[in-house]
Amino acid sequence: MSTASLGFEEKLWAMADKLRGSMDAAEYKHVVLGLLFLKYVSDSFEELYEQLKEEEWADPEDKDEYLAENVFWVPKEARWSHIKENAKKPEIGQIIDKAMIAIEKENESLRGVLPKNFARPDLDKTRLGETIDMFSFKVGDKDSRSKDVLGRVYEYFLSKFASAEGKSGGEFYTPMSVVKLLVEMIEPYKGRVYDPCCGSGGMFVQSERFVEEHQGKLGDIAIYGQESNPTTWKLAKMNLAIRGIDANLGPNHADTFHNDLHKRLKADYILANPPFNISDWGGDRLAEDVRWKYGTPPPGNANYAWLQHMISKLSPTGTVGVVLANGSMSTNTTAEYEIRKNLIEQDLVECIVTLPGQLFYSTQIPVCLWFLTKSKAKNGRRERNGKVLFIDARNLGHMETRTLKVLSKEDIQKVSNTFHAWRGTKDEEYEDVLGFCKSANIDEIREHDYILTPGRYVGLEEEDDDGEPFEEKMERLTAELSEQFKESKKLEDQIREALGGIGYEV
Repeated sequence: MSTASLGFEEKLWAMADKLRGSMDAAEYKHVVLGLLFLKYVSDSFEELYEQLKEEEWADPEDKDEYLAENVFWVPKEARWSHIKENAKKPEIGQIIDKAMIAIEKENESLRGVLPKNFARPDLDKTRLGETIDMFSFKVGDKDSRSKDVLGRVYEYFLSKFASAEGKSGGEFYTPMSVVKLLVEMIEPYKGRVYDPCCGSGGMFVQSERFVEEHQGKLGDIAIYGQESNPTTWKLAKMNLAIRGIDANLGPNHADTFHNDLHKRLKADYILANPPFNISDWGGDRLAEDVRWKYGTPPPGNANYAWLQHMISKLSPTGTVGVVLANGSMSTNTTAEYEIRKNLIEQDLVECIVTLPGQLFYSTQIPVCLWFLTKSKAKNGRRERNGKVLFIDARNLGHMETRTLKVLSKEDIQKVSNTFHAWRGTKDEEYEDVLGFCKSANIDEIREHDYILTPGRYVGLEEEDDDGEPFEEKMERLTAELSEQFKESKKLEDQIREALGGIGYEV
């Protein structure tokens, strides 16, 4: 992303945030993202409308012309020009609600998706009008360019809202650098891509971008997703529509465990960031489920239920890349230990990566990535049956803000290149690197009682020798320690004396 466009997004966000006033970020999100979506569909429509006006045999008011180009049909009362003209009117809320209803009525795939509560009394109509003015920018002439700019603005706003909402924000947004790493690792070039807990659809946007950047055709991947939160499901539908991405997210929101909307699907690539350690997933009602091929997951934690659900969806040569809490690598509750042991013994675990903490808006806990496949032999040129790659990436990343860490492009390349070298799908030769990566066989994992924490396998990074002889170093350090002990004793005496002065003996 160029710095110019990033500046543009930052400016828009600063203005939008100012207009928010005292409104809660979770509420305001729907106002701003709804308006951005309206702007996008209107821009795409207007661009094609102008083109059709120039063509001799075309009718710019023929809905079929737009359907043929995968552009949403926008009725007159929903076009941005109409919204902008009425931005200063007190009834602008009703005008936007009617526009949203009109667009849904004309476009089946958006039915029940768009926000329609702009007329509510607590939404300041002056600020709403100012937000409309702010979004009334002109975005170039080319359809692809307008999609890109608005798509990026939408994505940037999603990340900012996730940050503003903190813990609950993580439910709809996975940080971009984590998604990019997953996508670079599993390389979804061609086939079916599935996310059983898709949030606002970030995994799909990055998958499409990956295909585009590697000169593939966007039609080469088919997208399937599911989301249980009704609001987040709508955000995903809008996020994908703004990108022109065709995806099957089911007819409505639904719980993946209790109402699987893609029962017969066998996916080539599964990318997911399920909610960590959820206890209220209704596992007690699914004790005999056919998906629990490797053991029944405990009702108090869904981590191993997610893993097994995804394995049940894998094609024979498919790959899973999933974000989980670090506890998943070493938990020794009977049920989870048995499942992990079975996954390892049946050679489904391909790679485990530990990531640094502070990557997520919703939690400070460090997380790990699991990569699973039923076919190590076919997913690469090198013989890897009976082996697991461990990568310890906890020292990567840099602080972007006081509380948030991100992985740089170089960090992502370092981890993904190691994985591909190990798989034999890249030209580089794979080598174990002390403190960073290790290819371990199942015997070694058995010795560690099936614990999958990379730190157990990669060893400690060699420290640079500073050239100071050991005896001299110890003499210097003990002298320093002795001084610190003396200082500590002095402070302790002062504190005792102060407390004694106010009648407290220690």
